[in-house]
Amino acid sequence: QVQLVESGGGLVQAGGSLRLSCAASGQTFNDYTMGWFRQAPGKEREFVAAITWSGSNTAYADSVKGRFTISRDNAKNTVYLQMNSLKPEDTAVYYCAAAKYGRSWRVPTVPTLYNYWGQGTQVTVSS
Repeated sequence: QVQLVESGGGLVQAGGSLRLSCAASGQTFNDYTMGWFRQAPGKEREFVAAITWSGSNTAYADSVKGRFTISRDNAKNTVYLQMNSLKPEDTAVYYCAAAKYGRSWRVPTVPTLYNYWGQGTQVTVSS
């Protein structure tokens, strides 16, 4: 089992920044590819970003490329999502997820490929 706890969400004006954190516990953090997803009211959960165990490979949704950056600190068992130039359409509950891909270069973008999920943190961007 892996437990994931997100933090860092909140209310921000358009153009502002937030940094989300996700602290993992329970199993070897290095064995997991980590991802961020989001879900807005009335919409399906969508992929935001993902990062391999070493941080050497990342993937981003087209809608956040150039604005969001995913990173991880394996010593702290934590993955981050730096969000800059936020837009009202970024408003959603953001979820951290872990996929047991081991020392793989792959970065899955489909929610069903992830094994564990956090409880989510709300991000609201006002116009």
